[in-house]
Amino acid sequence: MRSGDAEKVAEIDSASFNARMPNPWTGVGNPYTRTEVIERLRDTLAKGEPIIAAGAGTGISAKFIEKGGADLIIIYNSGRYRMMGHGSIAGMMGYGDANAVAMEIGEFEVLPVVKEIPVICGVHCTDPRRRMWHWLQKVKDMGFSGMNNFPTHSIIDGDFRQQLEETGMGTDKEVETVALSRKMDIFSIVYVASPAEAKAMAEAGADVIIAHVGCTVGGSIGVTDAAMSLDDAAVATQAIIDAGNSVRKDVIYLSHGGPILTPANAAFINEKTDASGFVGASSLERMAVEESLTNLTKEFKSIPVKRS
Repeated sequence: MRSGDAEKVAEIDSASFNARMPNPWTGVGNPYTRTEVIERLRDTLAKGEPIIAAGAGTGISAKFIEKGGADLIIIYNSGRYRMMGHGSIAGMMGYGDANAVAMEIGEFEVLPVVKEIPVICGVHCTDPRRRMWHWLQKVKDMGFSGMNNFPTHSIIDGDFRQQLEETGMGTDKEVETVALSRKMDIFSIVYVASPAEAKAMAEAGADVIIAHVGCTVGGSIGVTDAAMSLDDAAVATQAIIDAGNSVRKDVIYLSHGGPILTPANAAFINEKTDASGFVGASSLERMAVEESLTNLTKEFKSIPVKRS
């Protein structure tokens, strides 16, 4: 085959790959196009069901989160720390390369075991060592079906937040990366912690906005006094939704964090706000492990034994 012919075949194969989603090689599963992910979420809402996205730090978590019916799985570095027994806030610290950790979890643990639902990659958008257009292409090539802005600097405040902003590592970099993902036709589901951030993300083209109201309470490594009330969480969530809606009406909104720990809590937020669902990370993955392992171990410990 002449070199020119080989180049034409390569172009055809590339075009075929980009046009035939989901996975053109297996016919099922990741990666999905941005349009396909949005259509799946809209179909869920059309059925009268909430959208449930779940953070996963291990393959076994992802496998059974999918079995439970989640609509999306999101992978980011905090999931690994969480499943190592540390607080999710560890993901905000300089304990490792957040982007590399998320990619590794996806490649070797989650993508190989998730059969059908979209898997989203957490991207540390403010990492000054990476060219975000290049990294987003790697995310796409790995077989992820979208991006999420985590670790997110939106949940940092005070002097440190100001210093990050002044030195080029603030949330504006997250907004720029989301705008870039829109140009690259990559689905985006993003955390924001304020109405101003919601407006900026809506303007950038975010597909789903998550109202982040703080680190999750409860369990052995959840926050205690650093959380707002459930009523305040509803007010904060709706303020974020109203701000985003002032820019665009086609964004989907989900709740997350703080006192929103249980299905009943998430239902309360859905009832009191215009949120269409919930993103569970610690509340799903960590709490399920803490409770089930504790209770199951206690049951085994209580079995009878014959005395000699």
